[in-house]
Amino acid sequence: MSACFQISNSSDGQFHFVLKADNTQTILTSELYKAKDSAQNGIASVQTNCSDDTHYERKDSKNEKFYFNLKAPNHQVIGTSQMYKTAQSRDKGIESVKTNGVIKVVQDNT
Repeated sequence: MSACFQISNSSDGQFHFVLKADNTQTILTSELYKAKDSAQNGIASVQTNCSDDTHYERKDSKNEKFYFNLKAPNHQVIGTSQMYKTAQSRDKGIESVKTNGVIKVVQDNT
């Protein structure tokens, strides 16, 4: 499988997207959107902003895990990563989003 975005419905009928790497790992997850168009706009924002390192907010969780948020220029969170055991793994996740976030393939699972 190659890298792709996937749009899906949540259990309450809202929409969200994930960015999957070539190995099928989810590397970025969006917030919930009320409209499918909004989720598609979120994907476009990832594609536009993922290459710029200044758009990544590196975070540490309370349970000593690491994650990141990808933010738009207006500082709104576009997507959040999974939890990583080390800061180094988190940084590799960021590099994966930079590489895969420009992909144009979108699977519509709605």
